[in-house]
Amino acid sequence: MNRFGLIGFPLGHSFSQQYFNNKFKTENLNDCFFELFPIENVESFPELLHAHKDLKGLAVTIPYKQTIINFLTSIDEAASEIGAVNCIKISSQKIIGFNTDVIGFENSIKPILKPHHKKALILGTGGGSKAVQFVFKKLGIEFLLVSRSENQQHIQYQDINELICDDYNIIVNATPVGMTPNNDKCPEIPFQFLSEKHLLFDLIYNPAETLFLQKGREAGAQTKNGHEMLITQAEANWKIWNQ
Repeated sequence: MNRFGLIGFPLGHSFSQQYFNNKFKTENLNDCFFELFPIENVESFPELLHAHKDLKGLAVTIPYKQTIINFLTSIDEAASEIGAVNCIKISSQKIIGFNTDVIGFENSIKPILKPHHKKALILGTGGGSKAVQFVFKKLGIEFLLVSRSENQQHIQYQDINELICDDYNIIVNATPVGMTPNNDKCPEIPFQFLSEKHLLFDLIYNPAETLFLQKGREAGAQTKNGHEMLITQAEANWKIWNQ
């Protein structure tokens, strides 16, 4: 049996298990199986590997995209530059980390960017945010990081004013705020300053329309969720696992 899985905590929001097991069934990959591993502490990762010696690959989600790096034998160049891993290949005692979030995000947002989309606000500073930053650097899009904590490299949510909203017309939610089951939550940004020139992208895919996207749409902004990004990075993971 070739076992694959997803590590993170909690994992009730994930549809990776259904996606991959449907893929295996459709493609007659009867020796493959995908399951969820909701580990409460990243320190238990070695125990997981020891208990499941047939593991060939793992996807990594919140909150371990950065801390998992300490447990890998190596990571590829892009993941090293990003500082986050969402894909692990396990082969011949080697545990290698990759970042396919960048592939998913770039392929998902690039077709909907317009000429006036030159500056972005990135909400959050975790592993997903790092992939977004990498893509924006590649595309030449200037960005500001927004965090709840004080940091010289970030602004805080209360710092976002009309002038900033007018100047930074891409807003990416790279936080888990608004993810099922907390559908009634959203990042605290001044939605009243948004307009049709804005693009709101939410890395969350469950629910399909978060409150963040709903409020953006009601203000006339273009919106997109993380579903296409998820599918694209999942297929990139599968390619890596089978190299």
